[in-house]
Amino acid sequence: MEKKKIITLSKGLPVKKEYQGKGYKSGIWKESANELSIKFQGILGDDVANHENHGGMERVVCYYPFEHYDFWEREFGQILSQAAFGENITGLNMQENEVCIGDIFEVGESVLQITQGRYPCGTINKRNENSLLLKRIFETGYTGYFFRVLQEGKVTMDSKINLLTPHPKKVTVSSIHHLYFHNSSPSLEEIENVLEIEELGQQWRSLLNTMRQKIQEGKN
Repeated sequence: MEKKKIITLSKGLPVKKEYQGKGYKSGIWKESANELSIKFQGILGDDVANHENHGGMERVVCYYPFEHYDFWEREFGQILSQAAFGENITGLNMQENEVCIGDIFEVGESVLQITQGRYPCGTINKRNENSLLLKRIFETGYTGYFFRVLQEGKVTMDSKINLLTPHPKKVTVSSIHHLYFHNSSPSLEEIENVLEIEELGQQWRSLLNTMRQKIQEGKN
């Protein structure tokens, strides 16, 4: 397996911006950082604007695969800026189909655990001034994902990323995205297999519970 590597680190507090004549406030606009100080409840100097729908202890660190930047730039003919998806860590060889919910990684001094794939919102379109981007993210599953913090610590550009404990169920971030968004006839077994993962974030647990309930009601 190829070596996992940090390409950029980013953080930022919410700022006010404008898109198509309308103002909005978001934490998606990250600045380049040489170091991230990762705490259980968040990264120092980093925050979200909407705490009801974003952030929390299950979504402290956002990761986005650097490989996808080339794909988006080829698709849209648009050079994307650093942390174009509001991520804290942009890295190599940890794409959504290569990592699993519950996997535990040592990243620099910190120990992080994957909790869920990202459920992106329309702010990504505003951030990149591209009205088609969000739709294509849902279609491709190139969402990025989140970590909870098991051990606080600093992460620098030179920090190594090591997989400490792979989750035994081996359910990838990508597979859950495609189960929810692209499987026209999901089975109860598939959904329950994911729900059995205790480490799964609450947002996706709720989505899949609702999906399961609809299937059960349809069978009655």
